[in-house]
Amino acid sequence: MRILIITAGSRGDVAPFTGLGRRLLDVGHQVAVAAHPSFAALVGGCGLDHRPVPGDPQELLRAWSRAASREEARALTRAYADGLADGVAEAVAGGTDLVLTASGPAPLSRAAGEAFGVPVIGTYLVPAFATRQFPLPGARDVDGPGPESNLAAGRAVEKRAEGVFAGAVTRLRARLGLPAGTPPAPGDVRPVFHGFSPLVVPRPEDWPSHVEVAGYWWPARPHRWRPPAELVDFLQAGPPPVFIGFGSMAPEQGERLSELVAAAVARAGVRAVVQAGWAGLSGRGTDVLAVGDLPHDWLFPRTAAVVHHAGAGTTAAGLRAGVPALPVPVMADQPFWASRLYQLGVAPRPLPFQDLTAEALGAAITACLSEPAYHHRAAALAHRIAAEDGAAPVLAHIDSRGAG
Repeated sequence: MRILIITAGSRGDVAPFTGLGRRLLDVGHQVAVAAHPSFAALVGGCGLDHRPVPGDPQELLRAWSRAASREEARALTRAYADGLADGVAEAVAGGTDLVLTASGPAPLSRAAGEAFGVPVIGTYLVPAFATRQFPLPGARDVDGPGPESNLAAGRAVEKRAEGVFAGAVTRLRARLGLPAGTPPAPGDVRPVFHGFSPLVVPRPEDWPSHVEVAGYWWPARPHRWRPPAELVDFLQAGPPPVFIGFGSMAPEQGERLSELVAAAVARAGVRAVVQAGWAGLSGRGTDVLAVGDLPHDWLFPRTAAVVHHAGAGTTAAGLRAGVPALPVPVMADQPFWASRLYQLGVAPRPLPFQDLTAEALGAAITACLSEPAYHHRAAALAHRIAAEDGAAPVLAHIDSRGAG
C-alpha cells in the first residue's frame, strides 16, 4: 500500500513519524512523509520519501515576534495556512492509497482526502479531544479544577484548533471543487491514534470510541549516523553531563540564553551538553559542549538529567531514557507535558521559561540531581514504557483495511 504521512511544524512534529514510517516500510508498504522542506534530509536520511509542503515554521516564529500588530500576525498565519493547504493537496495528488495525518493539518488532509477519494487516519502526537479528566494541552483560563471546567477548557481548545485552518480549508475545498459547508475539524477524522504512552496519559473514558492511545512512535535513527567525536570525547572525560535544550523555542535569544545557561551550570557544579536548537545556544566554558541536532535516543541515556522545553517529542525521549527531567515550558502543549512529568514523579516542579534566571535554573538542576527518587521513578517508568509497541495498533488497523 502507498501510505502518505502528513505533518507540519517543528522537528518534534516530524521525528516521531520517521519511526512510524520506518515500521510501515519494514512490513512492505511504500511510505512518504509530507513535511516542510527543512526536514527533507531528516526524512530522507531515515529511508523515507519526502514530499515538500510550503512553509518555514522557524521563520514564521521570528516573523510573529516582529509583527507590529495583531492584524499583521494574522496575515502571516493566513499565508502560512494557505501555503500548507496547497502543499497538502499536491502531496495527496501525487498518489497515495492512505493518508496518516498529524492533528494540526488534519482538516486540510481530510479535505484533500475527500477530493481525491483517499481515506484519512488520524495520528496525533498530543491529546486532541475534550475530556472531563484534564484540560487539553493549550487550555487557557481554566475555570478552577473539576470535570466540567476541564471539559469546557478542552472544547475551547478544539474550537481554536478548528479556527486556525478554517479559512484555508474553505478556500482549499473551493479550489478542489468540493461542496461548501462547515469545514472539517481535527475531531472529524476517524479513527485517531495518539502517539504517546497510556502510562503517561491514560485514555480518558469519555473519549469517542474511535479514538485510541497507541503508545509512542520512536523517531528513527538516520542511516549511518555516528556521534560526533567531540561529543564522545566530552562524555568520556568526566561524569555524565546534564542535557540542556529548548528545541524550537526562543529564536534569536541565543546570546542571552547561552550566558544564562553557562552561569546556571557553574552554580550547579555540573557538566552540560547544550543543544543549539532554534535559539542558537552556544557552549561557554570547559564544562559545556554545544551540539546540533542529533538522536536523543543515543544521547539522553548518557546524561544525568535532561533540561528541556517539554515539547511532546523531547518529553518522550527523556522518559524513554529513564533519566530525571527538569521541564522549562514556554507555550502551546509544553505546560501540559511539564505538568505530567511532575505528576509522574520524574521531575521537580516545572520552571516556566518566563521565570528563567541563572539562579533559578542552577537551583532547579541541583534539586533535580540531589533527589534520588526522581531517578528511581524515571528508570522504573522507562522499563514499563519499553514493553509497549505504539506502532502495533496502527499497523494492525492498516492491515485490517488491506485484508478487507
